[in-house]
Amino acid sequence: HTHSEYSLLDGANRIPDLLDRVRALGMDSIALTDHGNMHGAWSFYEEAKARHLRPILGFEAYLAFGSRHRREKLTGAPADYSHLVLLAKNRTGYANLIKLSSIGFLEGFYRRPRIDREVLERHHEGIVCLAACLSGEIPLYLRQGNYEQAKASAQWFARLFGPDGFWLEVQSHGIAEEKVVADGIFRLAADVGLPVVATNDAHYLRREDAEAHDVLLAIGTGKDLD
Repeated sequence: HTHSEYSLLDGANRIPDLLDRVRALGMDSIALTDHGNMHGAWSFYEEAKARHLRPILGFEAYLAFGSRHRREKLTGAPADYSHLVLLAKNRTGYANLIKLSSIGFLEGFYRRPRIDREVLERHHEGIVCLAACLSGEIPLYLRQGNYEQAKASAQWFARLFGPDGFWLEVQSHGIAEEKVVADGIFRLAADVGLPVVATNDAHYLRREDAEAHDVLLAIGTGKDLD
């Protein structure tokens, strides 16, 4: 769940610096999951290979509630769209990620490059899916207290991506709602029989980079730092 500078006005990790840090920390693999795009995939892959690291290619998709062609909010939906982490496990998966990202821009673009369930069904082969952060579909329902809808969503993704193809996701960044979501996620894992992965929503490298990242977010959202 790592974002580079290609998560425009949101990620602050420059790819060479990111990979140097990963190597220094003794890790052997890293995935890149930028928001809605795969603009960094080529340089990420080449730079990781040069450092003898295993690059995992992916992106964090914007998944529309209802059709990707729809512009008005779907009645009863918890948001306009949700987040979903998609990772390639082979060459077929990589080709499908390219198709999904392109469809998001060419067919589903409204404020964000959105895909929907219909195109996921067409292009899911070779992809591992994670349920994403607080803005994921399942976490959004859990934040509403709508456990049954969260369960229905988890079952749909599990059926689509198959055994070991869909993972529930938990994060801990000191945000109160993450505890609510984590409790629901572990309950879902037991009820539906799904694995859980702990991720870190990494947008910058070091603690001292937080202030610069705040400036970046302020530019992106048109807000003052305070």
